Amino acid sequence: MEAPAAPQGPDSPAEHTPAAEITVTSPEQMRELGRRLAKLLRPGDLVMLSGELGAGKTTLTRGLGEGLGVRGAVTSPTFVIARVHPSLGDGPPLVHVDAYRLSGGLDEMEDLDLDVSLPDSVVVVEWGEGKVEELTDDRLQLVIHRAVGDTTDEVRHVTLTGIGARWTTADLTVLTA
Repeated sequence: MEAPAAPQGPDSPAEHTPAAEITVTSPEQMRELGRRLAKLLRPGDLVMLSGELGAGKTTLTRGLGEGLGVRGAVTSPTFVIARVHPSLGDGPPLVHVDAYRLSGGLDEMEDLDLDVSLPDSVVVVEWGEGKVEELTDDRLQLVIHRAVGDTTDEVRHVTLTGIGARWTTADLTVLTA
Protein backbone atom coordinates (compact mmCIF):
# COMPACT_ATOMS: atom_id res chain seq x y z
CA MET A 1 0.00 0.00 0.00
CA GLU A 2 1.29 3.42 -0.88
CA ALA A 3 0.27 6.30 1.27
CA PRO A 4 1.51 9.82 1.21
CA ALA A 5 -0.20 11.92 3.84
CA ALA A 6 -2.38 14.56 2.26
CA PRO A 7 -1.96 18.08 3.60
CA GLN A 8 -4.91 19.78 5.19
CA GLY A 9 -6.54 22.25 2.81
CA PRO A 10 -6.64 25.95 3.64
CA ASP A 11 -10.44 25.96 3.88
CA SER A 12 -10.71 22.80 6.01
CA PRO A 13 -12.27 23.26 9.44
CA ALA A 14 -9.67 23.33 12.19
CA GLU A 15 -11.17 20.28 13.93
CA HIS A 16 -10.43 18.01 10.96
CA THR A 17 -7.28 15.97 11.20
CA PRO A 18 -5.14 15.92 8.10
CA ALA A 19 -6.42 13.29 5.72
CA ALA A 20 -4.40 10.19 5.10
CA GLU A 21 -4.48 8.81 1.58
CA ILE A 22 -3.84 5.16 0.90
CA THR A 23 -3.64 3.26 -2.37
CA VAL A 24 -4.98 -0.29 -2.18
CA THR A 25 -4.40 -2.71 -5.05
CA SER A 26 -6.41 -5.79 -4.02
CA PRO A 27 -9.39 -6.87 -1.94
CA GLU A 28 -6.99 -8.50 0.54
CA GLN A 29 -5.18 -5.18 1.02
CA MET A 30 -8.57 -3.52 1.63
CA ARG A 31 -9.34 -6.13 4.32
CA GLU A 32 -5.91 -5.58 5.82
CA LEU A 33 -6.58 -1.84 5.95
CA GLY A 34 -9.76 -2.63 7.88
CA ARG A 35 -7.87 -4.87 10.30
CA ARG A 36 -5.28 -2.14 10.91
CA LEU A 37 -7.94 0.55 11.29
CA ALA A 38 -9.70 -1.59 13.91
CA LYS A 39 -6.70 -1.08 16.21
CA LEU A 40 -7.41 2.68 16.27
CA LEU A 41 -11.13 2.36 16.97
CA ARG A 42 -12.88 2.35 20.33
CA PRO A 43 -16.45 2.25 21.62
CA GLY A 44 -18.37 5.32 20.50
CA ASP A 45 -16.60 5.69 17.17
CA LEU A 46 -18.66 6.39 14.07
CA VAL A 47 -17.07 5.45 10.76
CA MET A 48 -18.72 6.67 7.56
CA LEU A 49 -17.84 4.89 4.31
CA SER A 50 -18.47 6.42 0.90
CA GLY A 51 -17.69 5.17 -2.57
CA GLU A 52 -19.17 3.77 -5.75
CA LEU A 53 -20.90 0.41 -5.83
CA GLY A 54 -18.18 -2.23 -5.69
CA ALA A 55 -15.58 0.16 -4.30
CA GLY A 56 -14.76 -2.07 -1.33
CA LYS A 57 -16.79 -0.63 1.56
CA THR A 58 -18.03 -4.02 2.75
CA THR A 59 -14.60 -5.61 2.19
CA LEU A 60 -13.03 -2.95 4.42
CA THR A 61 -15.76 -3.51 7.02
CA ARG A 62 -15.08 -7.26 6.89
CA GLY A 63 -11.48 -6.46 7.86
CA LEU A 64 -12.72 -4.19 10.66
CA GLY A 65 -14.80 -7.06 12.00
CA GLU A 66 -11.77 -9.34 11.91
CA GLY A 67 -9.62 -6.73 13.63
CA LEU A 68 -12.25 -6.08 16.31
CA GLY A 69 -12.74 -9.81 16.86
CA VAL A 70 -16.49 -9.89 16.37
CA ARG A 71 -18.85 -12.81 15.85
CA GLY A 72 -20.45 -13.59 12.54
CA ALA A 73 -19.51 -13.09 8.95
CA VAL A 74 -19.52 -9.44 7.96
CA THR A 75 -21.59 -9.19 4.80
CA SER A 76 -23.44 -6.33 3.17
CA PRO A 77 -26.54 -5.44 5.21
CA THR A 78 -28.24 -3.85 2.18
CA PHE A 79 -31.57 -5.60 2.66
CA VAL A 80 -31.62 -5.79 6.46
CA ILE A 81 -30.20 -2.25 6.74
CA ALA A 82 -28.17 -3.01 9.90
CA ARG A 83 -26.40 -5.93 11.56
CA VAL A 84 -24.90 -6.13 15.02
CA HIS A 85 -21.80 -8.29 15.42
CA PRO A 86 -21.09 -8.93 19.12
CA SER A 87 -17.51 -9.06 20.29
CA LEU A 88 -15.99 -12.48 20.88
CA GLY A 89 -13.74 -10.93 23.54
CA ASP A 90 -13.80 -7.80 25.61
CA GLY A 91 -13.87 -5.35 22.69
CA PRO A 92 -16.81 -3.37 21.40
CA PRO A 93 -19.49 -4.83 19.15
CA LEU A 94 -19.57 -3.77 15.51
CA VAL A 95 -22.80 -2.24 14.20
CA HIS A 96 -22.71 -2.36 10.39
CA VAL A 97 -25.29 -0.21 8.60
CA ASP A 98 -25.99 0.13 4.89
CA ALA A 99 -27.97 3.32 4.35
CA TYR A 100 -28.08 2.95 0.55
CA ARG A 101 -31.83 2.29 0.44
CA LEU A 102 -32.69 4.92 3.04
CA SER A 103 -33.78 8.20 1.50
CA GLY A 104 -34.32 10.21 4.65
CA GLY A 105 -31.81 11.77 6.96
CA LEU A 106 -31.40 11.23 10.68
CA ASP A 107 -35.17 10.81 11.20
CA GLU A 108 -35.18 7.59 9.21
CA MET A 109 -31.94 6.47 10.84
CA GLU A 110 -33.48 6.97 14.30
CA ASP A 111 -35.59 3.88 13.72
CA LEU A 112 -32.33 1.92 13.87
CA ASP A 113 -31.54 3.29 17.37
CA LEU A 114 -27.96 4.03 16.39
CA ASP A 115 -27.80 6.73 19.05
CA VAL A 116 -28.40 4.00 21.64
CA SER A 117 -25.78 1.66 20.14
CA LEU A 118 -23.11 4.27 19.49
CA PRO A 119 -21.66 4.81 22.99
CA ASP A 120 -20.81 1.13 23.45
CA SER A 121 -20.12 0.08 19.86
CA VAL A 122 -18.12 0.87 16.78
CA VAL A 123 -20.73 1.94 14.23
CA VAL A 124 -19.85 1.70 10.54
CA VAL A 125 -22.30 3.28 8.09
CA GLU A 126 -22.01 2.71 4.36
CA TRP A 127 -23.68 5.43 2.26
CA GLY A 128 -24.19 7.55 5.38
CA GLU A 129 -23.38 11.01 4.02
CA GLY A 130 -26.19 13.42 4.76
CA LYS A 131 -27.85 10.86 7.00
CA VAL A 132 -25.84 10.23 10.18
CA GLU A 133 -23.58 13.21 10.77
CA GLU A 134 -25.87 14.48 13.53
CA LEU A 135 -25.30 11.34 15.62
CA THR A 136 -22.02 12.71 16.94
CA ASP A 137 -19.59 15.59 16.50
CA ASP A 138 -16.78 13.07 16.08
CA ARG A 139 -16.54 10.73 13.12
CA LEU A 140 -14.07 9.17 10.76
CA GLN A 141 -14.91 9.55 7.09
CA LEU A 142 -13.46 7.18 4.52
CA VAL A 143 -13.98 7.84 0.85
CA ILE A 144 -13.02 5.02 -1.49
CA HIS A 145 -12.36 6.01 -5.10
CA ARG A 146 -12.15 3.44 -7.86
CA ALA A 147 -12.15 3.46 -11.63
CA VAL A 148 -15.71 3.33 -12.93
CA GLY A 149 -17.11 1.75 -16.05
CA ASP A 150 -16.16 -1.54 -17.65
CA THR A 151 -12.90 -2.23 -15.86
CA THR A 152 -11.25 -5.00 -13.88
CA ASP A 153 -8.96 -2.49 -12.17
CA GLU A 154 -8.58 -3.41 -8.49
CA VAL A 155 -6.82 -0.16 -7.52
CA ARG A 156 -8.64 1.90 -4.90
CA HIS A 157 -7.67 5.25 -3.42
CA VAL A 158 -8.86 5.62 0.17
CA THR A 159 -9.03 9.03 1.83
CA LEU A 160 -9.45 9.07 5.61
CA THR A 161 -10.51 12.24 7.40
CA GLY A 162 -11.06 12.52 11.12
CA ILE A 163 -13.66 15.06 12.19
CA GLY A 164 -14.09 16.36 15.74
CA ALA A 165 -12.09 16.33 18.95
CA ARG A 166 -11.80 12.53 19.06
CA TRP A 167 -9.70 12.58 15.90
CA THR A 168 -7.56 15.69 16.47
CA THR A 169 -4.80 13.67 18.10
CA ALA A 170 -5.31 10.43 16.15
CA ASP A 171 -2.43 9.65 13.84
CA LEU A 172 -4.14 8.26 10.76
CA THR A 173 -0.81 8.13 8.95
CA VAL A 174 0.04 4.95 10.91
CA LEU A 175 -2.35 3.24 8.50
CA THR A 176 -0.12 4.18 5.59
CA ALA A 177 2.97 2.33 6.87
